[in-house]
Amino acid sequence: MNTLRGLPPFLQTALLAAVIFAVSHFAFLAGVATPDNLYFDEVHYVPAARQMLGADASAPQLNPMHPPLAKQLMALSIDVFGDTPLGWRYASVLFGALAIVAVYLCGLALFGVQSAAIAAAMIAFFNQMVFVQSRIAMLDIFALTFGLFATGAFLRGFVQRRPQLWFGLAGFACGLAAACKWSGLFVLATCMVIVATVRLLQTWRVRFLDANERDWYRPDLWPDFKATHFALCFLLIPAAVYFATFVPLHGFSMPDILEAQRRIFDDNTTAAIAGHIYMSAWPTWPFLVRPVWFLFDKIDEDEIAAVVLLGNPLVFWPMLAAIAVCLRDFVVTRQRDALLLLAFYSGPWLAWALLPRTLGFLYYYLPSATFGSLALVYVLRRGNNPRWLLWGFVAVVCAGFAAMLPISAAAVGTSMETFTRLMIFQNWI
Repeated sequence: MNTLRGLPPFLQTALLAAVIFAVSHFAFLAGVATPDNLYFDEVHYVPAARQMLGADASAPQLNPMHPPLAKQLMALSIDVFGDTPLGWRYASVLFGALAIVAVYLCGLALFGVQSAAIAAAMIAFFNQMVFVQSRIAMLDIFALTFGLFATGAFLRGFVQRRPQLWFGLAGFACGLAAACKWSGLFVLATCMVIVATVRLLQTWRVRFLDANERDWYRPDLWPDFKATHFALCFLLIPAAVYFATFVPLHGFSMPDILEAQRRIFDDNTTAAIAGHIYMSAWPTWPFLVRPVWFLFDKIDEDEIAAVVLLGNPLVFWPMLAAIAVCLRDFVVTRQRDALLLLAFYSGPWLAWALLPRTLGFLYYYLPSATFGSLALVYVLRRGNNPRWLLWGFVAVVCAGFAAMLPISAAAVGTSMETFTRLMIFQNWI
C-alpha cells in the first residue's frame, strides 16, 4: 500500500481494482470445468443460452420465466469458448470477479479508506457463496454484480451535492440487474425508498437539533435534485436499459416484449413448484438453516465430488451481530453509514417477505450476504478498535473458507470422513 500513496487517488483505485479482479478471476477459474456435465440449474440456463446462439425463431423459447441478459452473456461465453464446461461457466467466473471488485468500490465509497475497502472485498470473497455461484452457470451472480455496482454508484452519489450522475449510473446498473433476474429490482427499490424518505422529510422541513455532517438526513441534502431527476434516474433509465435487453429476442415489437413480461410474472407467481428438498424460508437464510446441494457425486468407495451452497458460518453468524450494531448506530447516533448498510442489506432480503412466491432457496440471500461484509468492516473499525482486529477477522474467515473448500469446489474432491466432519448439523445434509 505504501508504494501506491504517491499515485493519484483514481490511479490507486484502478490499480487495486485490477489486482482484486485478477486474483479473484484466477481463483474462481481454477478447476471450473469440473464437473464436465451440467449440474443443478445449469440444466435450465445452458440450453436456453444455446438456443440464443441457434437463432431458431420457430422453436418454443426455453426458460421464459427469467429475463434474457444473463443467458445472453452465457451464450456469448459459449460462442467464444465453445459448448464446453468452460464455455458454460466462464461468464459466471468473469462476473464473480467483478462482484468482488464492486464490493471493493462500495467499501471505498462508504469508508473512503483503501484498507477497509480491501478487507470488505476479502470477506465477501471468503463468504463461500460468491465462490460457489461464480463457478456455476446460473443467473444469480450476474444480478448480484450489477446490483453491487448500482449500490456503489448510489453510495457515491449519496454524499454529493449534485448526485444526478451517480444516481443515473445506479439506475443504469439496476436496469441491467433486473434484466438478469427480477430480484435485481430489489436494489432499485431500496434506492428509491431512501431518496423518497429524504425528500419527504425535507418537505416536512424536519431538522435535527444537534445536527452534524455524519447525519443520514440533512435539510440541505441534494438541493438541485428534482422530481424529474428522480424519474429519469430511477424509472426511465432502468426501464430503457431493461427493455433494450429484450430487443435481440423480440425485435422492436412492443406487444411481444410486453407478453414476455407477462410470462415472467405468471411463471414466478403462479407456476412455482410446491416443494423442493432444499427449499427454505427467507427468515432462516441468515442462520444457514438449510443449504443447497448443487452436486454430490460418489467417485469411489470413500471419495466424493461435492458442491454445496452453504455460506461460511464464520462470516454469516457474526454478520448478524454487525447488523444489530448498525441498527443501534442508526437509531442512537443517526449514522449515515449505518443507515446505508442497513438499507442495502435488508432491502434485497426482506423484499422476499412481500412476494407471493412460495419457493425459496438460500442463494436468494446472496446479495445481502455479500453486501453484509461491509457491515462487518464497519463494526470492526468502529470506535477505538485496534487495526489488527479487522485483519485478524479476515484471517479467521479465510481459514473457514479453506476448511470448506472440499465441499465448495468439485475439482478438489473430499472423503466421506471430511464431509461428515464438515456437516455440523443434520439439516445441512
